Amino acid sequence: MGKKKISRRQFLHLMGWGGLTTMAAVTACGKKEETLSGDDYTKQVEPATGKMTYRTDPHTGKQVSLLGYGMMRLPTKDGGASARESQEEIDQEQVNRLVDYAIEHGVNYFDTSPAYCQGMSEHSTGIALHRHPRDKYLVATKLSNFNESTWSREESMKMYHESFKELQVDYIDYYLLHGIGMGGMEALEGRYINNGMLDFLVEERKRGKIRNLGFSYHGDIKVYDYLLSQHDKYQWDFVQIELNYLDWDNADEINDRNTDARYLYGELQKRNIPAVIMEPLLGGRLAKLPQHLVKELKTADPEASVASWAFRYAGTPDGVLTVLSGMTYMEHLKDNLLSYCPLKPLTQKEQEWLETMARKLVGVENIPCNDCKYCMPCPYGVDIPGLFVHYNKCMNEGSLPTDMQDPEYTRLRREYLIGLNRSVPRLRQAAHCIGCGQCEPHCPQNIRIPKEMRKLDEFVEQIRRNNHPLVNEKNEG
Repeated sequence: MGKKKISRRQFLHLMGWGGLTTMAAVTACGKKEETLSGDDYTKQVEPATGKMTYRTDPHTGKQVSLLGYGMMRLPTKDGGASARESQEEIDQEQVNRLVDYAIEHGVNYFDTSPAYCQGMSEHSTGIALHRHPRDKYLVATKLSNFNESTWSREESMKMYHESFKELQVDYIDYYLLHGIGMGGMEALEGRYINNGMLDFLVEERKRGKIRNLGFSYHGDIKVYDYLLSQHDKYQWDFVQIELNYLDWDNADEINDRNTDARYLYGELQKRNIPAVIMEPLLGGRLAKLPQHLVKELKTADPEASVASWAFRYAGTPDGVLTVLSGMTYMEHLKDNLLSYCPLKPLTQKEQEWLETMARKLVGVENIPCNDCKYCMPCPYGVDIPGLFVHYNKCMNEGSLPTDMQDPEYTRLRREYLIGLNRSVPRLRQAAHCIGCGQCEPHCPQNIRIPKEMRKLDEFVEQIRRNNHPLVNEKNEG
């Protein structure tokens, strides 16, 4: 890929990833991941240096920062954070500043992938980290061969070797099979077994090119269980799982195709495999709680951000090696540093309290979207995560226009439609989904996306038809 700016088409050509469905794997850069409210930002204090909490890697003996930097939501030069369109270039100077500040405050684990930020995350991460001594950072990346065109040994090897070039390293500290479980056993065999790539990676670990070998899990629990059953053969050094206080006991209730974190973590503990944690905020959802739950948290600790409770929860278990966060802005980084410099572990009572709060959240019928954008781009232009984010935001705020008898219905209806059209252009709204299903296999949360699109379209059409004579349709879009 080189150092020149390339287009999305050029990137796909170089990686051998033809076809629109492939881009589900290369658009993981999310929108702005809000971790604080405006009030939290104004109250934010400067985190201390020299206070980071570390966990010891049992295989290497190295100290790993409890806060890990997820390089999947990098700032862009246009001031946004989505890198959604090909012309949105990563702001390398800002990335450098964030990385410098993180390292200064003790962060040493940086997680990336060939698939993140339209294929440019590894390149940007390599530039930022290469400015520091190699012993100051641990870099994690993945074999992100999601598309069948990259399942061959030749294409997978090309992706593997390209990561070294982009990251400007001669060894990788943590290397992962990316997103096992997505596509079931057939995908696991095609991506890693039949082409001999897993055996090759085990040999690379012996050679020292890979220091720790593991996998990240989404989807079919049979694949997770199978790989753990092969622990004696492969000797997994770590496993990356989704863990937060909502998913601990309620993942299958939120989405019947997900697995509770209690089980995932427990299986790793049985085998003494360290856990790397992703989605501590569940795609930002645990930082944007309904207001009545925010009040509960603020009552317990008025100075703590809403997000900090989720980070403390994820970091408290002893078997957790590091907790990843995609920190787009300095405010996010500082707040998360405050949670881990040092970590104040949750008491048993606090953990139980958060798990009780999670039960209340289960009753809020959100669409369990983490805004990862693995489903994008849609071949018909639908902004799938944008639609889900807007709906969930209104649901969390209690501002969905669902009851025509509500005296506030007219106002809520108008605000919902105006907000929808401002967030997502009409040509990219749910009405344009044809139900092709190309997105669904790539969703880590296993959302039945076409079904949810139909429901959203019907909901919007219903409230558009239920017009009130005082509402000015021109103002709605």
